[in-house]
Amino acid sequence: MKIPGYSYLEEIERAFNIKIQEEEKKKLKKVIEKHPMFIPEYYAKLIDWKNPDDPIKQIIFPSVDELDLSGSYDTSGEKENTVLTGLQHKYKETALLLVTNRCAGYCRHCFRKRLVGIPTDETVKLFDRAVEYIKEHPEITNVLISGGDPLILPTDVIEYFLSELSKINHLKFIRIGSRIPVFYPMRITEDRKLLEILSKYSTPERRIYLVTHFNHPVEITDEARRSIDSLIRHGVIVSNQAVLLKKVNDNPDTIATLMKELVSAGVVPYYLFQCRPVKRVKKHFQIPLKEGYRIVEKAKQKLDGHAKRFKYIMSHKTGKIEIVGIIGDEIYLKYHQAKQPSKVGKLFKKKLTPEAGWLDDLKPINTKSEKFVEVN
Repeated sequence: MKIPGYSYLEEIERAFNIKIQEEEKKKLKKVIEKHPMFIPEYYAKLIDWKNPDDPIKQIIFPSVDELDLSGSYDTSGEKENTVLTGLQHKYKETALLLVTNRCAGYCRHCFRKRLVGIPTDETVKLFDRAVEYIKEHPEITNVLISGGDPLILPTDVIEYFLSELSKINHLKFIRIGSRIPVFYPMRITEDRKLLEILSKYSTPERRIYLVTHFNHPVEITDEARRSIDSLIRHGVIVSNQAVLLKKVNDNPDTIATLMKELVSAGVVPYYLFQCRPVKRVKKHFQIPLKEGYRIVEKAKQKLDGHAKRFKYIMSHKTGKIEIVGIIGDEIYLKYHQAKQPSKVGKLFKKKLTPEAGWLDDLKPINTKSEKFVEVN
């Protein structure tokens, strides 16, 4: 599908009457050569282009900080959990399908920068074979269709995916990960066929969940609200995964407002992710865990029960780890989900240093306290 937008710096300069300094432009073009820029026209209008610190600009416009190569392109161990091309099976209950490398806009903090917007061999090549794998594994209760953004694909292709997966009796629900409600909500509101398909396959027996990605209250526009309302009215349950990002939403008021606005729009707050230490992302966006925990807890003080249902999570290669608390220089963590099932629900603690931003940055306390705490 064709989305109006901008792929070149010169297009942005002309459209919004701004001038990028030549030295900066040279560096930004080096970034774009490696990780393309695409800013939907609709989303670009949310940006105050005269403000260099505009939070929406930080999300979508390239930065010279992306030349920093610290970190990894696969922080969550996706390669080691790939069982077929484009099919990951990390958690026993969940199959993850990467169905495209394209998105409606390219987030600069993307944790799949290694494949999104560039040629890749990581997306599904034989969908029918992936379906067979899922059929052969009755422990799989849900499938997450991701990428890239699946809703960028033709509506007929989306229908085929849903029709084939819906034939698998042991699947209890199907998830679609999409930032379309944020980047191009008209894709939903203006495509009656897409809504009819979602309604057809989101049934009382097996719901479709759309997991979207609002990071800032400014993104929750009237158009975005209408797209969410259309999804809800067609039987789709909408939840949100945000990322805690430096210069975007790294203060309690912004996080609190984001969660309040999501709930008012009918979106369930799901996760707030610690920014992963991704190559070309870490320096630009990651804040220390100590500061992140303070922001989250201050935000939750401003929220009611529904708005503070989200969990502050690290999506580590060993599993999804909830940041539970900090006492002194010790951080308390819990496996919310784990590659090794016996770890689920287990508590542990680490030594917290001021700049630590990831589990691998934390220090052991002593051998005894590194053991997991059993939960009865």
